[in-house]
Amino acid sequence: MEKPSIIGQGLKGLVLLAVCFAVIYPFVLVIGTSLSTQEEIAAKNGFVLFPSRPTLAAYELIFAGGIVTDALVRSLAITLVGTTVSVTLTVMMAYGLSRRGLLGGGFFLMTALLTMLFTPGIIPTFLVVKELGLLNSYAALILPTAVSAFNLVIMRSFIMNLPTELTEAARLDGAGDLRILWNLVLPLSKGVIAVIGLFYAVGYWNAFFNAMLYVNSDKWPLAMVLRQYVLLGSSLENTTEIGAPSQAIQMAVVVISVVPILCVYPFLQKYFTKGVLTGAIKG
Repeated sequence: MEKPSIIGQGLKGLVLLAVCFAVIYPFVLVIGTSLSTQEEIAAKNGFVLFPSRPTLAAYELIFAGGIVTDALVRSLAITLVGTTVSVTLTVMMAYGLSRRGLLGGGFFLMTALLTMLFTPGIIPTFLVVKELGLLNSYAALILPTAVSAFNLVIMRSFIMNLPTELTEAARLDGAGDLRILWNLVLPLSKGVIAVIGLFYAVGYWNAFFNAMLYVNSDKWPLAMVLRQYVLLGSSLENTTEIGAPSQAIQMAVVVISVVPILCVYPFLQKYFTKGVLTGAIKG
């Protein structure tokens, strides 16, 4: 309970500034490069922090149509549908496993927890997806990872911590499990649902490995396009039509892939600590 010293406060401030700089500097560098011309990028050896003549040529090329725009639309659709499916399945499974006396509840819970320790290999997973007829379909990007055991444990623990008097009173009034889940559990679980929803959304948005295994290039999400054209250095089609340098286009793709998550996160940040800690206190 001792009051912090001036030196201690100063060191904390320096560490915080260093962390902020380490996080903000690369992002500003990427944005600056995406707004630069070919001459300025060449003069600065590939990266520009503050362009002297900012241009939106790279973004005009991307949003004029083509590979990146289509991939962006696909990623948005996969993220929205996948997050909805995953949150729905996780909440329903967590509610069922939180009920004491559920027949086979311990077996199903242990089966889910084992997936956190023993993950299936690439070949067995591919064979399962193939036998189910999901190859080259968007379902292959959602169903194999629809439920996360980690999110399931958080949700189950939160539901188990809810006062049992509420559910007992609802049952005395004649409410069934679906009505208790819809009218009682869900309104009290908005915080933890927002947390696991963000976990799922970030996972679907950044996932590229399943797309590389299961779908053709005409169904690639944005993360796969990002890997192909930024990490592997492939060139976009018609990149020279409006004079946009390839380096600026690559950095513009990075910005476009990051901005949607940055826009969503501030609205859910207040639920993060509360939702995770509340769901992990007991269980």
